Amino acid sequence: MAENIFFGRQPTRFGLVRRGEMNRQAAELLKPFGLDIDVSRPLSAFSLAVRQLTAIARAVDLGAKVLILDEPTASLDKAEVQALFRVMRGLAEQGVGIIFITHFLDQVFEVADRLTVLRNGAMVGERDIAGLERRELVELLLGRAFDDARRTAPPPDPEAPVVARANGLGLKGVVEPFDLEFRAGQVVGAAGLLGSGRTETALLMFGALTADAGALEIDGEAVRMSTPRQALARRFAMLPENRKSDGIVGALSVRENMILALQARQGWLKPIPRARQNEIADRFIRLLDIRTPDAEKPIEQLSGGNQQKALIARWLATEPVLFLLDEPTQGVDIGAHAEILKLVDEMRANGMAVYLISSEIEELTALSQTVSVMRDRRQVRVLSHDQIDPDRILGAIADTDAA
Repeated sequence: MAENIFFGRQPTRFGLVRRGEMNRQAAELLKPFGLDIDVSRPLSAFSLAVRQLTAIARAVDLGAKVLILDEPTASLDKAEVQALFRVMRGLAEQGVGIIFITHFLDQVFEVADRLTVLRNGAMVGERDIAGLERRELVELLLGRAFDDARRTAPPPDPEAPVVARANGLGLKGVVEPFDLEFRAGQVVGAAGLLGSGRTETALLMFGALTADAGALEIDGEAVRMSTPRQALARRFAMLPENRKSDGIVGALSVRENMILALQARQGWLKPIPRARQNEIADRFIRLLDIRTPDAEKPIEQLSGGNQQKALIARWLATEPVLFLLDEPTQGVDIGAHAEILKLVDEMRANGMAVYLISSEIEELTALSQTVSVMRDRRQVRVLSHDQIDPDRILGAIADTDAA
């Protein structure tokens, strides 16, 4: 560990320090940061919080006047976050400037003096924290203010069967335990800012992340998904947020992309016959109006909206009972946007349970029977059908709606 602290010093200074003296100096440097540890041990033996404080100590030892912390609290628990904040406040009092990059809304108000809001690669606002209303910050982050949005979703059917129920499902440092119910023929919307925990919630339910608390109740059985294959076997589907890196296989044809999930569930030693592949591809090309000359065209040559519809077709081919949709309309043109929203509503009408993650509050307001509001990696409110409107959603995201 001591070597990590002194890394970056002038070689001549570093070379003159013997190991015992280096350990002593390292221990002294760490004391102001509340660390009383064995500095001769490898840094990898310590928690992430200790590693981050060690990096800060190194920067201070080098005489840093400005300290840039990029998402330093992302994997810390509450006690570790508070320890880091104490160090940050102490350094600020000593005249060190700190740039604190974070997605956590509450932490901004707790530790920052002034903030700069960036959206889509551009600066959209600067504000002093004193006197700043949370709702104003949320509207800056989302890019607009919201008025009433038109509701189109029908009231939920209280007699609809429960497809899955999350009971205290969570993963330490990723998503705090939450309860949420998914019924057939209902859309559960997920609202929140980037980094609020919406995607991680879906990944937990799909087995791409393994929960360490709680479970999913399916058909009366407590299940903790540990792989996507298990989720596939339970007829769960998930459309990822980033179709280019996590969804499409660009060089493969539209047909080959469409049958991937079904083939994975069936097993690679039992290939789907080519005639069946063609039937699946042709059916969904027609059903979803995918603009391609034929099913053999490489999917990377389609427009973004048609790629997204082909990915939706991939999962619809598995006949899911629960479809987890992560920002399904992101990065598509206006026409494809409307078509995808129509598809979501048709899924619901056909009896599928849908978990709809969207940054578009109008989408959630229009389509959802329930809205789960996430903030700082925890579920802070669940809005029922008659409570869903933009004002309540924004208020819950910004922590100004206590009703």
